[in-house]
Amino acid sequence: MMPPRLRPLSARKSAVLCVLDVGTSKVACLIAKLAPAEPSDMLRGRTHRCRILGIGHQRSRGIKAGAVIDMDEAESAIRLAVDAAERMAGVEVSSVIVTTTGGRLSSQHYNAKVTVGGKAVSDYDVHRVLEASSTTTARQGRAVLHSLPNGFSLDRTRGIRDPKGMIGDELGAEMHVIGCDAAAARNLMLAVERCHLTVEALVATPYAAGLSALVDDEAELGVALIDMGGGTTSTGVFAGGHLAHVDAVAVGGNHVTMDLARGLTTRMTDAERLKTFYGTAISSASDERETVAITHVGDDPDQPSHLPKSHLVRIIKPRVEEILELVRDRLRDAGFAAHAGRRLVLTGGACQLTGVAEAARRIISPQVRIGRPLGIQGLPESAKNPAFAAAVGLLIYPQFAGIEHFEPQGQPSMQATGTDGYMTRVGRWLKDSF
Repeated sequence: MMPPRLRPLSARKSAVLCVLDVGTSKVACLIAKLAPAEPSDMLRGRTHRCRILGIGHQRSRGIKAGAVIDMDEAESAIRLAVDAAERMAGVEVSSVIVTTTGGRLSSQHYNAKVTVGGKAVSDYDVHRVLEASSTTTARQGRAVLHSLPNGFSLDRTRGIRDPKGMIGDELGAEMHVIGCDAAAARNLMLAVERCHLTVEALVATPYAAGLSALVDDEAELGVALIDMGGGTTSTGVFAGGHLAHVDAVAVGGNHVTMDLARGLTTRMTDAERLKTFYGTAISSASDERETVAITHVGDDPDQPSHLPKSHLVRIIKPRVEEILELVRDRLRDAGFAAHAGRRLVLTGGACQLTGVAEAARRIISPQVRIGRPLGIQGLPESAKNPAFAAAVGLLIYPQFAGIEHFEPQGQPSMQATGTDGYMTRVGRWLKDSF
């Protein structure tokens, strides 16, 4: 399955965009005006200035671990969020760009080489090598979200950003392909389409969060971004200015809430309140002296029990450590432990829990910062936090969509009829001969 492909945004044109961040704990919709802007040293690559026109967010329903589990409830939450953003912006939208974290996000790397024959590399040669490296991308039951060229090689010279005009015998390209389960992608698109909206593109959450929260030097030198959501924790590793690796685990902030609800025999809403106001992942000497009021299931709300704050810490701390250790181990297994050890940026609503940054410093990397959306005008104070990093990143994504390269969608069907190849070979012969 191939989700829709976004047409690159012209650097000279203004546009109004609507984006949708469908998470396990919240659904956020942003409508923004993008206007051409002068290049910035800090946020290189951005061609437009974003100004928020409308914002709407709702408590998520019908979503578990980033995937749709109840179509009607998911549709209702999306409708309400989009409606609130439309009312605030005073515009009606027909299409949206959507984030996805569910469906086991993962990375694959493909390499391909083509002969150039000692001539200068042309646009056609670059297109040929990208085509060759993107032909193996689609796997059974998986949807390709992004197909990013992460560098070229010419003979023995590696790490070339733009080989056009250079002379060599053999041109190589490395393609980074990010995919998720096709069924999860299809159901998410269906929930959005039932709201009479067209899905313009599906974007992996850690990629969107990285576009929004990282400055250029971080992406260049090597950084791991961990987006801690309600139902999933996803990771994106950036190196050499490229997205180099993506992964996700189906554990997040909601699991901390469930642990509290079970451990304290209280309702989920009360557990969420306790986590938000008193929760911490770091122990302190005053925890035994401080008490919190807890209403157990079935008890009289007017006569709550009082327990030491240390009870909460003993429940929250192991779960937060488990999530961070899981991310650390998966990064190590994928060969990206060094990037994470160099610098770590935390985004997503769950990273706002007190003590998470300190736990990440202890478990993964001493260099940790909380990532917030950068370079956006008109963002309300309530949205200038890590929970909105992915949503804001969707507004920046169209400015980078042009670097992606996908296998032409018509190609498989042409091969099936036996007509593919002849015209392609004629075209290649004409280009090579004249």
